Amino acid sequence: MPINISYLLESRTACEREDAADPLRSWQGAFYLPEGLIYLDGNSLGPMPKKALEQLEQAIRKEWAEDLITSWNKAGWWELPETLGELIAPVVGAASGQVIVSDSTSLNLFKTVHAALTLRPDRTVMISEADSFPTDLYILEGVTSTHQNIQRRLLGKDGNSLEELIDNQVAVVVFSHVNYRTGEILHIEELVQKTHDAGALFVLDTCHSAGVLPVELDQWGVDFAVGCTYKYLNGGPGSPAFIYVAKRHQNEAVNPLSGWWGHARPFAFEENFHAAEGIRRFRTGSQPVLSLRGLQAGLEIAQTADPQLVRKKSQCLTQLFIELVENRCRNFKVTLQSPTEPDKRGSQVALYFENGFSVIQALIARKIIADFREPGSMRFGFAPLYLRYTDVWDAAEALADVLKTEEWREERFRQKHEVT
Repeated sequence: MPINISYLLESRTACEREDAADPLRSWQGAFYLPEGLIYLDGNSLGPMPKKALEQLEQAIRKEWAEDLITSWNKAGWWELPETLGELIAPVVGAASGQVIVSDSTSLNLFKTVHAALTLRPDRTVMISEADSFPTDLYILEGVTSTHQNIQRRLLGKDGNSLEELIDNQVAVVVFSHVNYRTGEILHIEELVQKTHDAGALFVLDTCHSAGVLPVELDQWGVDFAVGCTYKYLNGGPGSPAFIYVAKRHQNEAVNPLSGWWGHARPFAFEENFHAAEGIRRFRTGSQPVLSLRGLQAGLEIAQTADPQLVRKKSQCLTQLFIELVENRCRNFKVTLQSPTEPDKRGSQVALYFENGFSVIQALIARKIIADFREPGSMRFGFAPLYLRYTDVWDAAEALADVLKTEEWREERFRQKHEVT
């Protein structure tokens, strides 16, 4: 569906008027953002909710400093994976008892793929995307080393459609809802149906969609899902991931990382492992309580904000940026890598420029934070709860100026750090 933002292209003043009328405007005050900074990297690390500081201070000064070990009971530390999972569940379209916050995305992906393979023991093939985020591919590569005769087929490399790749040997399909580089959205419900028609199971990576796009895990029939909490859910650096296991699989699926926290009776200290009932069996090791406590503020925001308004503004912000860049940068060999249709695009825009890394560094020097992904992709993330239309206008103006003046050629913008 086309998005008409032509009136915003007229002037910065038009964007100011749109900001004043924005129904999500009140959420801007819920986050800490330095004055004068335009943050277009919420698709990689969300800013800190102001309430997170209060919750962390409570956890550190009272629960840890004063109550010490009694906080496992008094402050509900032990139940935090389930407590926070229940906050995420409605955000990703899941009924109660199917989501927990635990471990990392990588570990949870390993758990879900292994679980799917054990549920389809006579099948030996996994399907994923060649353009998946590398972690997904690395984990699947690791899975092949722990199972005999397991093979991996990649969409975009071994075939150009799921139909070409899937057959009665496929056990599990692992796809991302939104492509980490281009922002392209996959039609998940259709892919799940094709997967199930072939007798296979479906694992969904929601890292670049949870909290900013409508996600309906139950409705789509997804079997397993994973997602991170430090992007659009604003949980802070390294905050634990979440895992979804459809209720129909919970008591048959096997968690290969059979840690103490997933035991049915952890404080009985039994010699052998006995899996807990339901989603709890997918917990593994001791959880980072301080990170979990900091995450709660972001989840409360995500659960409260109107998802339809969030999605509508997301589409408008990305469309505005694309059209501003097309108007201002058409002579600088900048290529749009993201889908042009708003309904097929997540909440980020990717632009290709041969020296994209240096351009991003020049923008960062101007206090406009975006990021870069090899080879040549400049990524701009648009989080609707704190970004303004005027921010988009100013970012596009700055990008055009960096390209026009060739400021990016300065030596200081060529220096690469360990994290790019």
